[in-house]
Amino acid sequence: MADIIALVLPFFGLILIGYISGKLGRQPAAALGWLNFFVIYVSLPSLFFKLVSRTPLSELTRIDFIAASLAATYTIFLLVFLIGRFVRGNSIADCTIQALAGAYGNIGYMGPGLALLAFGEAAAVPVALVFCFENAAHFIAAPALMAFAGDDARPRTAVAADVVKRIVTHPFIIATAIGFLAAAFSFEPPLALQRLIDYLAQAAAPCALFAMGVTLALRPLKRIPAEIGYIVPVKLLLHPLLAWIVLGLAGNFDPLWIYTAVLLASLPTATNVFVIGQQYGVWQERASATILITTVLSVLTVSGLLYAITTGLLPPDLFP
Repeated sequence: MADIIALVLPFFGLILIGYISGKLGRQPAAALGWLNFFVIYVSLPSLFFKLVSRTPLSELTRIDFIAASLAATYTIFLLVFLIGRFVRGNSIADCTIQALAGAYGNIGYMGPGLALLAFGEAAAVPVALVFCFENAAHFIAAPALMAFAGDDARPRTAVAADVVKRIVTHPFIIATAIGFLAAAFSFEPPLALQRLIDYLAQAAAPCALFAMGVTLALRPLKRIPAEIGYIVPVKLLLHPLLAWIVLGLAGNFDPLWIYTAVLLASLPTATNVFVIGQQYGVWQERASATILITTVLSVLTVSGLLYAITTGLLPPDLFP
């Protein structure tokens, strides 16, 4: 257990430091802009490129792994959407943000740092695959459902063009795609460039987690939505459990890949859910509350999952 505490405490400690800084610093939200820019457009893309470019191409084309991971995530998405629509009687727009809150984990800011810290650089490929394809799916699902709900009055061609633009211009996806090409052609950057990439990649996790903590501090908890009663257990418990079952059923994957996908599925609701809700003027404050609550509780659930993995309580494959 001491090993798990030593692993998790510094990680969540960075979020806490960011949160306390956000509360005490008395800086406006705009002051976080350049740090967020550095994380999203410079540091994390450098990390993704560095890790993917060093991976054999055969490991980067595991369609079966991608399909299994997406199946688990979008089963959760559908479940939360249907509960919101037919049990709670919410609008399609509200249900879309709720479904994202239950299925869209913080795989960008928290995923790479935690997975690499827990499992080493061998976790880089499954992290990159899950991140790229799940984000692409989320970028498609949100505007499509909002257009169907009537909250996006743009023509369908404009919505489709916006979806494509979001996917192909996302800095993480661009960096991963360049990493694919570098791996395919066995490209090795010159020493000076490689050192620069290394420096930027090393800054990714600390800066991302600190920025996340500040962001949480700047979005105070105003009210707790009723939907939190089922979204929290679905996101933090059911999602990783389902990922473990689906990946076990889908194929004979490397145990480390299974554990990485399950860990990513266990992460709290992504801050992007608030951004999407804000973009459409739907479920904004409640999305912010969901992010804060799942992040706080994930200290316990993620720690428990890592303990189960490292002690052998969670076998790598339910169906050996």
